[in-house]
Amino acid sequence: MISANATRLSEALNNHMRNSFHPGSRKTLRKFHPAEVSELTGISMSNLRTRHQEGDFPDVETDSRGRRLYSAEEIDQIRDVMARTGRNGETYRPGRREGDGLQVISIVNFKGGSSKTTTAIHLAQRYALRGYRVLAIDMDPQASLTTMFGYRPEIEFAEAGTVYDALRYEDPVPLSQIIRKTYFHNLDLAPAGLLLSEYETETAYALQHRIEPPFTQRLAIALSEVENAYDLVIIDCPPQLGFTTMSSLLASTGLLITVVPSMLDVASMAQFLEMAGETVRTLEESMGPTDWKFLKFLIARYEPTDVPQAQMAGFLRSILLEQVLNTPMLKSTAISDAGMTQQTIYELDPNQVVRKTLDRILESVNGVADEFEAVIQQAWGRRNS
Repeated sequence: MISANATRLSEALNNHMRNSFHPGSRKTLRKFHPAEVSELTGISMSNLRTRHQEGDFPDVETDSRGRRLYSAEEIDQIRDVMARTGRNGETYRPGRREGDGLQVISIVNFKGGSSKTTTAIHLAQRYALRGYRVLAIDMDPQASLTTMFGYRPEIEFAEAGTVYDALRYEDPVPLSQIIRKTYFHNLDLAPAGLLLSEYETETAYALQHRIEPPFTQRLAIALSEVENAYDLVIIDCPPQLGFTTMSSLLASTGLLITVVPSMLDVASMAQFLEMAGETVRTLEESMGPTDWKFLKFLIARYEPTDVPQAQMAGFLRSILLEQVLNTPMLKSTAISDAGMTQQTIYELDPNQVVRKTLDRILESVNGVADEFEAVIQQAWGRRNS
């Protein structure tokens, strides 16, 4: 009965995907309006127009009203022009500079439904649009992040092609061989699938038989092969503290912990932090201290009009102080509606959504991403991007 239900669900999801996207095609990214380009790049609307008139910027498509429409690649070309010719040109290329290390950020929580995947994909896409070279790694065997990029993991990665191939103890492959280019310019994906769950049992066996390198180093070693190709790595971790999560944490330079401001979720997070702390302390005795440059908490699925949530958010801030990001990730129908077709708010056409609803959630998500971007920049020793 379980298998029959799985088959029926899989067929229904396949039909849903075919209805959402053209048959045989991959997801594509929409084009962006001038106001969006101005917000993403910091170029004023007037300067954007002037530079086009002077021929500095590439010719782009226009809509029926003559308004320019920009692809992500064209936005990147404009960044290049501004980096060469604009005042404070380096601000248009906010990624790594000489001497900067790769920033590896794990999005974690012990509890499902805490917006880890939502946070991971929106941060990855926002930073790619902001001009960073981003690698998203799906470390959850449920593969929700991979699905959001338009893949069917249980079909396309049933046998091979996931991050498991680079982590496994027998004949691992270079990480570069499983990384996929996505429809998002500057954003690549290391996908997940059910096979990744094998890593837990194989690691237990490897520890018993002292197989090297240990799980504490495997993801870091895999990343070392591709680190020069990226500025940021965003890891979506599974909702449990197993070897997969620990491999991610120990390869990271910073952590972002999502928490829904309810008593049950905060209690669950406290348990997660206690267990993680004890585990990391034990591992540090044999491998030396971890080198996290930052640890931040993000209040997620926040409803400002919910009094108990507002009280719990205040409680968290009073205990964790500046470690809590000032900007919460709001709960929004725009995010859930977009998710029905495996989309994010950055992929939605603004003309197909209630403007007020979209503006509200964009302000929230962009605010979170921008505040956290400042944390990343500080880790590189800069005050601002």
